[in-house]
Amino acid sequence: MSRSEKILATFFFIWDIITLMAAFALSVAIFQEELVIMNEWMILAGVLGIWFIIGYWRKLYNLKVTKTMESRPFRYLKAYFILIAVVAFLYHILSFPSFERNIILAFSLGFPVLGFTSNFFINNIVNRINQNRNVKHTLVAGVGNAAANVYNYYKSNPSKYAVKGFIKCKKEETFIEQDKIVGDVDNLNDILCDNEVDEIVIAIPVKPSKKIKKIMQAADYHGKRVRYIPDYSELFGKNYKSVKYGEMDSINTRQMPLDETSSYVAKEFFDLFFSTMALIFLSPLLLIVAALIKLDSPGPILYCPLRIGKNGKPFRVFKFRTMKECDATGNKSTQENDPRITRVGKYLRKYSIDELPQFLNVFFGDMSVVGPRPHRSQLNQQFQESTEQYMLRHYFKPGITGWAQVNGWRGPTNTLEQKQQRTSHDLWYIENWSFILDIKIIYMTIFGKKTHSSAF
Repeated sequence: MSRSEKILATFFFIWDIITLMAAFALSVAIFQEELVIMNEWMILAGVLGIWFIIGYWRKLYNLKVTKTMESRPFRYLKAYFILIAVVAFLYHILSFPSFERNIILAFSLGFPVLGFTSNFFINNIVNRINQNRNVKHTLVAGVGNAAANVYNYYKSNPSKYAVKGFIKCKKEETFIEQDKIVGDVDNLNDILCDNEVDEIVIAIPVKPSKKIKKIMQAADYHGKRVRYIPDYSELFGKNYKSVKYGEMDSINTRQMPLDETSSYVAKEFFDLFFSTMALIFLSPLLLIVAALIKLDSPGPILYCPLRIGKNGKPFRVFKFRTMKECDATGNKSTQENDPRITRVGKYLRKYSIDELPQFLNVFFGDMSVVGPRPHRSQLNQQFQESTEQYMLRHYFKPGITGWAQVNGWRGPTNTLEQKQQRTSHDLWYIENWSFILDIKIIYMTIFGKKTHSSAF
């Protein structure tokens, strides 16, 4: 197992031990006035030992075996039942006082529920993180020595990178095989349209200026050391970061706060927790709305159009149906006083209740609670052609609500100003993300006046 897999396996083992102890302590607390009684904790020690043996036997903590994260909670559930079967067997052959039997019975019922639920929740988080670590399809700009070093790095990490090809940028000695060169800078747009590319790596030599050479020569003449601090702000703006790329030095030209692993994991955890709680507490309202839609007009309860998500991938978004009929092409935008809107739909749209089913999208990992709103494909193309840097908003997951929406830029995007304002607000959000900002946007979504001012 890799280092990260070992850390994850250790975490799962420790979490199971904590869950075991918590379930047992809760069972003791229910049937005992004193929590610390020697007999009960001797039983717990025995249960922990049995679990360790079962875990080793069933290879629960070997991530090579339990590689499919979706199956892990169910493998755990099988192990739980084996544990309960062993405990039940010992319960019958050993002599326990009645109060200790009650503790064992409560533990046998509580541990599988607590353990399965918590493992299902944690594995959902792990799946979300793993989705962000899929193979990156990379296009390399350059065919020289630097490009060859990048290619060698990719060949040693085939599970992380897939090279789509190399493009010529300038006259330089070629170190790349001709069949891997797919074009040059002049036809880069065509290459990006025809190929699935996640990342472009620029690997071309940088020639130092004559002044830098002169400074270094003077320093060498006088035996002085030189430290070079380049200023890339004019070229890359403010969002760049120097990082290691294998053994090579590199610069991330669009470094965002959510590129940090800790920030990404925190947002994923919050999304899963918030969406789970929302679906539980809003379930009565969701059922009532579903019934009203069905009574108000014929047709399905949910409307599930295609939208563009993270990295430009399409997905189905869940919304309550608010119209009597839908445009077959999906290209007709909703207008103010649109005759297609139903009586119930009018109020659902006014208070954004039609968006509540999107918590399912958040739970399944297609969306975030907060982020740029997802657009349909045709609208995406219009924005891309008319609004600079628009596609940068697809670096991360779309959201149920966003910074543009709480600042009044929701609804139609018929004018260039509307498109530019929505895009600039979305880009500001992803460049300045923080957990506090997400909380602020959620608060403004519920209580802010601008959020609902342009809803129809």
